[in-house]
Amino acid sequence: MPGIGIEFGVVGMDWKTYSVVTAAVVIVGLSLGVTLPLVSLRLDQWGYDAFAIGVMAGMPAIGVLLGARITGRLAGLLGTERLLRLVMFCSALSVALLALFPSYALWLLLRLVLGVSLTVTFVLGESWINQLIEDRLRGRLVAVYGTGFALSQLCGPLLLGLIGTGSDLGFWLATGLLLCGLGLLMLVYGAPVVDAANASGRGFMNFVRTLPAVAWAVMLFAAFEAMTLTLLPVYLVREGFAQQLALMMVSAVVIGDALLQVPIGWLADRLSRTTVYRLCGVVLLGSSLAIPPLLQTPLIWPVLVLFGASAGGLYTLSLILIGQSYRDDALVRANAHIALLWGLGCLVGPLSTGAASQWLSSHALPLLMALGALVFIWLAWQRGAFTAVAIDEMPTPDQQPG
Repeated sequence: MPGIGIEFGVVGMDWKTYSVVTAAVVIVGLSLGVTLPLVSLRLDQWGYDAFAIGVMAGMPAIGVLLGARITGRLAGLLGTERLLRLVMFCSALSVALLALFPSYALWLLLRLVLGVSLTVTFVLGESWINQLIEDRLRGRLVAVYGTGFALSQLCGPLLLGLIGTGSDLGFWLATGLLLCGLGLLMLVYGAPVVDAANASGRGFMNFVRTLPAVAWAVMLFAAFEAMTLTLLPVYLVREGFAQQLALMMVSAVVIGDALLQVPIGWLADRLSRTTVYRLCGVVLLGSSLAIPPLLQTPLIWPVLVLFGASAGGLYTLSLILIGQSYRDDALVRANAHIALLWGLGCLVGPLSTGAASQWLSSHALPLLMALGALVFIWLAWQRGAFTAVAIDEMPTPDQQPG
């Protein structure tokens, strides 16, 4: 990555494995970006109502909760690399069956299996990536991964728009992508070693009590991402924007999330990581509060970019702080807890925002995000909030990247 100071010749950093595993997880994001909207659009074409489509959309979130509970134990029993390859194959098979058997009931089951498989992929893939990275480069390289994944999800709907939704080509394209990811994973070894008993998914509440700011940040970003893709376009249309312009405004949020993660990671490698973390919370609070009064002005565009960047920064820095402190089964267990928190955020965020939008305020989405950011700021400024992860508050001179 030219211009951000990454030393690709660093001895001890396995760049091949980092690149391959990152590419495999990004491929999963692209396939998700193709299949998620295609399933919803296909059900709409078949005449299913909004509730039925919503139930289908919620199945992967349930799969996330299940997958987060079993990932560590399965990785301990089967081995991390073998399990990653197995669930990548299961993901490809599930998407192919969506095309072969157009049945609502079967699709519910397949989407549940897909949610479990993809959660295992993310937990183990992110653990592997985080363990590979040298700490002095952790901020930028985790951010590169996050940027790649965000862009892949953004490109998925664009790719679907090019190939169309009238046929099953989108399903087959996603299947092919997942099989490519499986092929990539066959080329690398050295994943975190997991003990089934130690990484069984227990200790979730202890994780939340030890790192409440990190736990809340993950839930907040999961809620943000779910609401951005589902409720933000509706909010903007109801505030008087044309549908096409509303979608462009949503794109500004996604672009802010995707493109500003590397600069945030760069800051995290040069400054106190917990300070950058808190700063993201402050910017998210300010941008959320600025959306209602600036919505009808040209200033809304930079506000939307900052809104997406600061929310994405919370998740990127959560991974950075976890990765600098944990290894092997402890790292897998921590990422499984993060996946569980992610699933909870995806479920709670849209439900609470939809209810508040109907009964309290049309501006419920930005106002609830502001409330969430305020809670994060309060948690992040508590004494000892990051004791368990803040090993190096300020990089020493020999840790400064060249």
